Amino acid sequence: MTHAIRIHATGGPEALCWDEVVVAAPGPGEALVRHTAIGVNYIDTYHRSGLYPLAMPATLGMEGAGIVEAAGPGVVEVRAGDRVAYAGGPVGAYAERRLIPAHRLVPLPAGVTDDQAAAIMLKGMTAQYLLRQTHVVQPGETILVHAAAGGVGLIACQWAKHLGAVVIGTVGTDEKAALARAHGCDHVIVYTREDFAARVREITGGRGVSVVYDSVGKATWEGSLDCLQPRGLMVSYGNASGAVPPFSPLVLSAKGSLYLTRPTLMTYTAKREELLATAADLFAVVGAGIVTPRVGGAYPLREAGRAHRDLESRATTGSLLLRP
Repeated sequence: MTHAIRIHATGGPEALCWDEVVVAAPGPGEALVRHTAIGVNYIDTYHRSGLYPLAMPATLGMEGAGIVEAAGPGVVEVRAGDRVAYAGGPVGAYAERRLIPAHRLVPLPAGVTDDQAAAIMLKGMTAQYLLRQTHVVQPGETILVHAAAGGVGLIACQWAKHLGAVVIGTVGTDEKAALARAHGCDHVIVYTREDFAARVREITGGRGVSVVYDSVGKATWEGSLDCLQPRGLMVSYGNASGAVPPFSPLVLSAKGSLYLTRPTLMTYTAKREELLATAADLFAVVGAGIVTPRVGGAYPLREAGRAHRDLESRATTGSLLLRP
């Protein structure tokens, strides 16, 4: 018997249940992983609330690290005893042990700890595809990163600064502003007391930025479009404040022939070679000290509800972990 955090109906953090579950032996193409650390991500709250529906009952969680206990028939990617990590699905990380398709597992290099892996796999690979694939950040260009003190934000700002970008970040408090500056932001805007679109225009001399990375959603949507220079790219990759409401594509033309994309990590890592390449790029910058993962809090697995409350209150910084 093992334990998992499951939901039997959508709702708030109180919907999270500490359940006993049966984990079968791994079948063809599967591996049995014993978790040592589990990452908490905003997408977990979307699953819990029903914004992204799941079949019930559902074990939450998209990111984890641990040890392979057994591999099923035909598995060649990993073997028992391997340290591994994964991110992006299928859901089910909020568990002491779980089955997962072996082709989604990434072997961990010796220089990356289990805690680091659980803190960076989803957020760090997200930062990788945002900065190196969705829009290839170039030296000297100016970019805007919302939620710059969050899990993805801190990684993206460090990485973008290393790539030579001028990084503007938005945060909600002065404490988060200091953290963002320490992690690569050249300019930090406290959106709770400043008009971030006006400040971006002021910082850029009226030109605007080439790309906006926006995980906030509804609350920053219109302002983000106003930050972009003509033919700039709006990258909407999250809904922390709620989903962006329907809009007319004519808005994009009126604001300067803008581009819009709504990317997902699963699309960018759908093929195993893409997954391994994305993870390798991430491990390289972590190993070189270019990106330093920040764990903003760790909770016992059975207290996942408290982690969700803290995350949704926007009181946290960096990555949150659950410990089985």
